[in-house]
Amino acid sequence: MSRVEIFADGACKGNPGVGGWGAWLKFGDRERELFGGERETTNNRMELTAVIRALEALTRPCEADVYVDSSYVQKGISEWIHGWKRNGWRTADKKPVKNVDLWMELDRQAARHRIAWHWVKGHAGHAGNERADALANKGVDAVRQGRIAV
Repeated sequence: MSRVEIFADGACKGNPGVGGWGAWLKFGDRERELFGGERETTNNRMELTAVIRALEALTRPCEADVYVDSSYVQKGISEWIHGWKRNGWRTADKKPVKNVDLWMELDRQAARHRIAWHWVKGHAGHAGNERADALANKGVDAVRQGRIAV
């Protein structure tokens, strides 16, 4: 299996508001940048979308180290999702899981790979996270400028 590093981040100007997502993928000496956005969304949806789009971009199963600054994403995929699935996509207090469409898609995409999930502190000088953050903000700008049809 190929090994890839993924740094993913989301941004939202207003919550809800205009949002962007970004991902930086590194495999060996190759790199790929991805970004996009939506006109009316939330920060959590953009955080999830960044990881989903990065995993979708992988053309074959990989060993992946995925770095996020969202504890919502890191804990959700590493801890909470098992109970949600067991409970029919309901939380421990029987409420529907928020962003279930994205969680289900992330679960599908993640199943194709062997993934180690890593949380990093955002806006703390971590080079990969800073780059993903810049790409997420590029997504916000692209939506605002009408370069992304959403």
